[in-house]
Amino acid sequence: MSKIVFLDVDGTLVDYHGVLPQSAVEAIRQARKNGHRVYISTGRSKAEVYPNLWDIGLDGMIGGNGSYVEDHDQVVMHQLITAEQGRHIVDWLHERGLEFYLESNNGLFASEHFEQRGQSTMQEYSARKGKTDADKMTIRQAFPDMIFDGELYRDDLNKVSFVLDSYEDYLAAKAEFPDLQVGTWGGAGETALFGDLGVKGITKAHAIDALLDYLQADVRDTIAFGDAKIDIPMLEYCAVGVAMGNGGPEIKAMADSITDAVEDDGLQHAFEQLHLI
Repeated sequence: MSKIVFLDVDGTLVDYHGVLPQSAVEAIRQARKNGHRVYISTGRSKAEVYPNLWDIGLDGMIGGNGSYVEDHDQVVMHQLITAEQGRHIVDWLHERGLEFYLESNNGLFASEHFEQRGQSTMQEYSARKGKTDADKMTIRQAFPDMIFDGELYRDDLNKVSFVLDSYEDYLAAKAEFPDLQVGTWGGAGETALFGDLGVKGITKAHAIDALLDYLQADVRDTIAFGDAKIDIPMLEYCAVGVAMGNGGPEIKAMADSITDAVEDDGLQHAFEQLHLI
């Protein structure tokens, strides 16, 4: 029986250095030859899904942590931050002196000083992910297609990420934006490096539900792979949830199984064990 597979990207499909293992490419291609569907399910917006990922051969994507769903170039669902909400976000971040970038399917748009202010934060993020030359990381390396002089008042936003000068910035954002989903990334609690703002109530699980409805498919045929807390709703929703060996303790504790780390051919091994290939 054919399965529908959902793969987180960072830390699942690619390692924390951004390296895509050839074993994962071959496993996905073979699984699709065997009649299974494979989608990425990521926090990235479509503008951050670079050609090397599409070149694997995919059936579509879930982006923005669930705000966008696409099947074979057909948009199934797209929930956007409204233009009014976007203006409120940009104005508030400017007033608070926080640098940020706007995440859209049309590109990533940096605030005026994000390239300078964000560099040390991205270096810290890279160091936490084990990147050996993290102290040399630049914003343009981390976000190769980022737009640095674009319009910031937009009506096409999936998410907004902003540098946390302190944990109080996250708490202030929660108070300021009760109409939005407010989260953090790059660390837990007071060690978080970034805050983010998105459409309220969206999750990867909700997006999968919308895609299954579109496909007229059954949740009993789904398998999800992830490495982080943001992936837990997706693994809980799908019939089988697999945590990567490089994943965090929370997702490993709730997963149905744990495979090897990304760089140790974890996806290929799990695809074999699940008889996808």
